[in-house]
Parts: sequence; structure tokens; C-alpha cells
Amino acid sequence: MAAPRKDKANRRGAARLAAVQALYQMDIAGTDLNEILAEYESHWLGGEVEGSQYLPAEAAFFRDIVGGAVREQRKLDPMIDASLAQGWPLKRIEALLRAVLRAGAYELDARGDVPARVVISEYVDVAQAFVDREETGMVNAVLDTLARKLRAAEFSKV
Repeated sequence: MAAPRKDKANRRGAARLAAVQALYQMDIAGTDLNEILAEYESHWLGGEVEGSQYLPAEAAFFRDIVGGAVREQRKLDPMIDASLAQGWPLKRIEALLRAVLRAGAYELDARGDVPARVVISEYVDVAQAFVDREETGMVNAVLDTLARKLRAAEFSKV
């Protein structure tokens, strides 16, 4: 029975990676939400792009993360800002890391069905695909701080 769970985890991991890429593209290019969802669902999720085969992604999970992060950005950004080191507001963070932090913060805030430690680990893995160790450490620290605020009950258990 482990195979279906692993497959679902892989599809969710692929959805998280695609969501971060979509949020990054929206931030950099100013692409609108409906356009980005249509583009990713028709070309990227589980398809081949420029000779690279992308893992099948859970489309509904992808839509939820991207749409939720955009919809809740006014709520999420101040929470992320408060968790960043003093003097480093979110607007000073590189766009790709902003996308990782927003997607992770959304999932921590809205997706109680996914354990907080899983969310943190998954977004650290996504960040590792793009940035160096120091920056992945920052992603880990910020999401851990947010998780302990948003889901304190998960961390009070031993």
C-alpha cells in the first residue's frame, strides 16, 4: 500500500515546485492568475518542456497553492516579514525565495491536512533546486517560525 501514498507525495511535490515557478513568473513578468494557471495546466504539469519531462503534478493542489498564495498575499506577506531577520523585509528578498516563502506560508496557514513539518521540508527541497545552502537555511528558519505560530499544537507534542 505504500506505493499510492508515495505517488501522491511525488505528485504533490511536483505541484509545489510548479506553484513556486508559477508564483515567481507572476512576480517577475506580471502574468495574471488565470493566464498562469491555464499555461501551467496545459504545458507544464506532467508534460515535456524543452526536452525535459516534468513529473505529473496534482493539478488541484497546484491551483490551490497558487490561487491561495495570490488571494491571501496581503495576509501572508506581513506574517513572513515578521519572521524574517530584522532589516530584511520580504521586498528585499529575491523573487524566487519570495515565491517559496509565500507558497509555504499559504500551505502552513490554509492546509491543515498537511503536517507542518512536511510543508517545511518540502519547500526547503524546492528551494534547494534553485538556491544555495545559506538561502535554504533561511527558508527553513522562516517557515519553521511561521509553523510554530500558526500550528503551535503540532509542535507542543513530543
